[in-house]
Amino acid sequence: MKSITARPSLVRAAMSAPYLEREEERELAIRWKTQHDQDALHRITTAHMRLVIAMSAKFRHFGLPISDLIQEGHVGLLEAAARFEPEREVRFSTYAAWWIRASIQDYILRNWSIVRGGTSSAQKALFFNLRRLRARLAQGSENLSRKEVYEQIAANLGVAEADVALMDARLSGPDTSLNQPLAEEENGAGRMDFLVDDNPLPDEVAGTAIDAERRTDWLRQAMKVLNDRELRIIRERRLSEDGATLESLGEVLGISKERVRQIENRALEKLKTALLSEHSEMGVH
Repeated sequence: MKSITARPSLVRAAMSAPYLEREEERELAIRWKTQHDQDALHRITTAHMRLVIAMSAKFRHFGLPISDLIQEGHVGLLEAAARFEPEREVRFSTYAAWWIRASIQDYILRNWSIVRGGTSSAQKALFFNLRRLRARLAQGSENLSRKEVYEQIAANLGVAEADVALMDARLSGPDTSLNQPLAEEENGAGRMDFLVDDNPLPDEVAGTAIDAERRTDWLRQAMKVLNDRELRIIRERRLSEDGATLESLGEVLGISKERVRQIENRALEKLKTALLSEHSEMGVH
């Protein structure tokens, strides 16, 4: 609670704010909803700031400044005031508690770690309840293995056991900078030095894909100069994964394998000539 005492004026103002009776609270809520009366909004939120401070204190063990938690809780309080429907006959504090807690929890999830955690309802429940459930299981039985603890927590929260193990690992250790030296030397190699990616850069991948598409289109246009037999031989010899043999193609076409070779060479020369005539400025070889 050290951070709270650093702002005594805020705490004093919240604790000295008068409680609202049910009818007074309802009247103020109606004035705010129907007339947008700023004074009514101020009185409602001021009266419930003690609730914000109390709920913020429950999350102080996550290591974030409690003044920031209170600020986020206040945002949730304002959101609750904007959405509150007094005609439902529900106390504002009951309704606001959910919005205050949700706002604080969202802030913690965004800022607790530089690595963003899960945002599903199950992942949030795991993040905020794992330590409490683990401590309770440890008190109930000291003989449980880690796997058994994970199994019971997973069953309790309705998440996968692997998610429990991953979240436990995240909560057990702080974030580590990739630029931090592995050795004690100031200029020693960092973790980043061991994460070199030998794959091409994105711009190189994109350039290669564009060039391949362009050359494919050039070849498709050039193949129009071939007759049917030449086209068939080129496709089965050069453009198929298996690559038909001269002998097999000769049997299919009823010619010798030497004749197939001659037709293939002639077709390749025709393709080369067609490509050079259309794209010589591109350096086609």
